[in-house]
Amino acid sequence: MATDLTAPAPTRPDIAPIQRRTLRLLFCTQIIGGIGVTIGISVGALLAARVAGTALAGLAQSAGVVGAALLAVPITRIMAARGRRPGLVTSYLTGAAGGVLVVVATVADLVPLFFLGMLLFGGGTAANLQARYSAVDLAEPARRGRQLSLVVWATTIGSVAAPNFATLADATTRDWGLPPLAGPFAFSAAAFTLTAVVLLLLLRPDPLLTARRLAADDTPAAPTADGSGPPRGAELESPAARGPAGMRAAWQVVRERPAARLGITAVAMGHLVMVAVMSMTPVRLGESHSDADVLRVVGIVLSLHIAGMYALSPMVGWLTDRLGRRPVILSGVALLLAACAVAGTAGHHTPLLSAGLILLGLGWSGTMVAGSTLLSESVPTAARPGVQGLCDLVMGLAGAGAAAASGFVLRAVGYPTLTLLAAIAVVPLVALALRPVPPTTPDGLRRSVDDIGRAPASR
Repeated sequence: MATDLTAPAPTRPDIAPIQRRTLRLLFCTQIIGGIGVTIGISVGALLAARVAGTALAGLAQSAGVVGAALLAVPITRIMAARGRRPGLVTSYLTGAAGGVLVVVATVADLVPLFFLGMLLFGGGTAANLQARYSAVDLAEPARRGRQLSLVVWATTIGSVAAPNFATLADATTRDWGLPPLAGPFAFSAAAFTLTAVVLLLLLRPDPLLTARRLAADDTPAAPTADGSGPPRGAELESPAARGPAGMRAAWQVVRERPAARLGITAVAMGHLVMVAVMSMTPVRLGESHSDADVLRVVGIVLSLHIAGMYALSPMVGWLTDRLGRRPVILSGVALLLAACAVAGTAGHHTPLLSAGLILLGLGWSGTMVAGSTLLSESVPTAARPGVQGLCDLVMGLAGAGAAAASGFVLRAVGYPTLTLLAAIAVVPLVALALRPVPPTTPDGLRRSVDDIGRAPASR
């Protein structure tokens, strides 16, 4: 890992091939990691209902989301100090350990260990989410939305099919003596481990460290007493050059930038609504389908939902670059509201529930892609890991709260009221998105990669 810190900085003509190679690698690893994440998500609530009871079913999703949120803090510190690669590898390996613990807890019927495993399983989700920021580090400003969305879209290939792989994984591992629904988590652990190994070996040079070198090369060094100035690249070793690693320092950066605040809010609220509705839909389907049929139906419905989340993300990214960040955020909010209306009035009609979940995924995609792009370009390069970690922490806590409450709301007042409350929660984002936000840079998207990290975001 030290080689990333000591290797000579690439020249300008080297940036394009580095970015293309990084995008190809991220694309491939997102497929594998997406399989691991989605297999666990597709059966997590059902497995929790069997292990701990229906009222606690939402806590399985909540534990995973909390784990992803809390892991954003140490992962951010690793990235700020050593780059994207060690942070992503650590996160995926943590997710693999969590998958193993879930299997062990299910076999031994240990409820606390089960939720601890789900907490650590969130490491896979954290890595999958953090990977999108790696696509922005060296991206041309006019292509940030598209290249970020390309990495988001890559998850589609693995994630859409993954819920249906759960049936195969479950059947295979039953022959090994594992309890029903535990096997998919063993497959998730294997997928996370493979992804970590590929990233460890191939994500070189590190995109974040490369972007920092470019920013350092473009920043005049302060002269020393004899007027010679420090050696080139020396500023990379200082904490200031690495940017704020703590959440308090990252919040200070965000607080001073309205565009960054809008980006974080869009990502967090879109995720809150999506998690609240999606996490209890398998339980809703279980009310009208037999045990023998429910896993197949859940697999189909969640596959359609995940297709809505990821399949059109390249178009969402293109629209983000073409129309602007805020219009796409507002469009995402409109889709989330439509999703809540359709799913909440669908009753036990599976096709209507599927339509609602597709709209839910499309709305999430709009707020995630446009909000993440707006956030990343609103802060200097050195501050990005800390601010991006803060974003995923806030997003995770919002989703965790929604997932934890959703099981109790479903049991107390039913699925339609749950969707209504989710719709109400997203309305304040509309007011924030309609407020005038100063431009991120004086010349907007005309900045090239040569300017990464140089111009401060407007306050």
